[in-house]
Amino acid sequence: MSTSLLLVEDEAGLTDYLKTELQFEDYVIFTAQDGKEALQEFENLRGQLDVILLDWMLPKLDGLEVLRRIRRNSDIPVIMMTARDYVGDKVAGLDTGADDYITKPFEIEELLARLRVILRHKKKHTPQEETQNYRVDDLVLNPKLRQVTRNNKIIQLTQREYELLLTLIQHSGETMSRDDLLNTVWGIDFEGQPNVVDVYIRYLRLKVDHDFEHQLIHTVRGIGYVLSANYQG
Repeated sequence: MSTSLLLVEDEAGLTDYLKTELQFEDYVIFTAQDGKEALQEFENLRGQLDVILLDWMLPKLDGLEVLRRIRRNSDIPVIMMTARDYVGDKVAGLDTGADDYITKPFEIEELLARLRVILRHKKKHTPQEETQNYRVDDLVLNPKLRQVTRNNKIIQLTQREYELLLTLIQHSGETMSRDDLLNTVWGIDFEGQPNVVDVYIRYLRLKVDHDFEHQLIHTVRGIGYVLSANYQG
């Protein structure tokens, strides 16, 4: 089955190259050349798209603002492309809701690998899992709607944050090691830094725990993390 991808890039030569390469890999490609067109295409194709490849530097609206608006009501996987290899840019993109980033220039093989990882996580849930709500205290995760609420307040998560929270809540009360979380959420073939788990736990805490008196995500020193309403550390 083909995968639908929205490619948002204002450089015509790169758009043509990526479109050709991705179509060869059986992707169905839709394109946009500026930020406003990207948002319009996203709305027109809502429910049909599987992933977005989004350039940072765009006319009319930059990629970060496009991402920010998409994240108001969608957790569709987004990979950001940037020509600047600044840590601050990457952090800003991830904090805003990007699931991954890739720095220009890049090899098509690297992009394809990143797409495979993101799409594998998007599709891995079974229908049975998607019918069961998970609840810890006032935190509720609805897999069917892919919706997370706490005290009836909707919490917007990126794809990766959602996968991490789902893993924790499925094992609520059970300490998960960093390796367990890394293998489950990122995959055993992940070649990045192991501390990515700690980074995303921090992102989750800011969204799930920060504005609430009762903390649910706890660090188990030297081991990993646990999601629990009654943790005694």
